[in-house]
Amino acid sequence: MKKIIALMVLVIPIYLAGLGIKWMRDALFGVLVPELHFIWLQFVIGFVLMVLGVSFVGGYILHIEKKSKRAQQKFRK
Repeated sequence: MKKIIALMVLVIPIYLAGLGIKWMRDALFGVLVPELHFIWLQFVIGFVLMVLGVSFVGGYILHIEKKSKRAQQKFRK
């Protein structure tokens, strides 16, 4: 059960990061998402979603590596 919950905790940020990448791509090509009224706002929200999703997954992986003592010495504090 713990592994399923951990998978769901990772799937949501990965989905949001993918959505952010899609919104940034659409903003560069001029395709506006109907919920957003400005292309620049779509790009900014997409960038924020991508950064938050990637940083969450990276932090989670680093946390797991620290627990199993496989992280490099400079990351173990």
